[in-house]
Amino acid sequence: MIKGLYEAHLPVSNLRISVEFYRKLGLELCSEITDTSKVAFFWVEKGKSWIGLWENDEAVSTKYHPSLRHLAFRVELDDLKKAKLKLRENGIELRGDFGLDPIEPIVMPYNGHAMIYLNDPDGNSVELITYLEKVSENHEIMYLSEWEETIGSNQVQ
Repeated sequence: MIKGLYEAHLPVSNLRISVEFYRKLGLELCSEITDTSKVAFFWVEKGKSWIGLWENDEAVSTKYHPSLRHLAFRVELDDLKKAKLKLRENGIELRGDFGLDPIEPIVMPYNGHAMIYLNDPDGNSVELITYLEKVSENHEIMYLSEWEETIGSNQVQ
């Protein structure tokens, strides 16, 4: 029955600044309403999924928690490997997570995912993530290069 996630929404304090940020991530603006309420919608996959950005006064006062104010975009592994440089070219810096510095993607071996993290202008957490199709009982979070050495880069998909 369920085929995927259609929409997610985030609070923002300045719609203009946030629209520019999400354009730099490569998302296509679907619609923007500024007369009655300040909201913009971006396609993640055109016709399939989008995010809504809602300007409001409480945007920055809502404390971050992974269950609030977090988006994760699925990307291909090759794009994830190139993301740091591409984002930096657009003035967007990565942030560390799980005690690791943002020098390259990190891997959670026990669920087979590689990811990078960044914050939007309001501190909303944005994640770029890919599934690696190789799960391990190892629970140590590591850098992608370490993961590739562990399993052999020819096995990473």
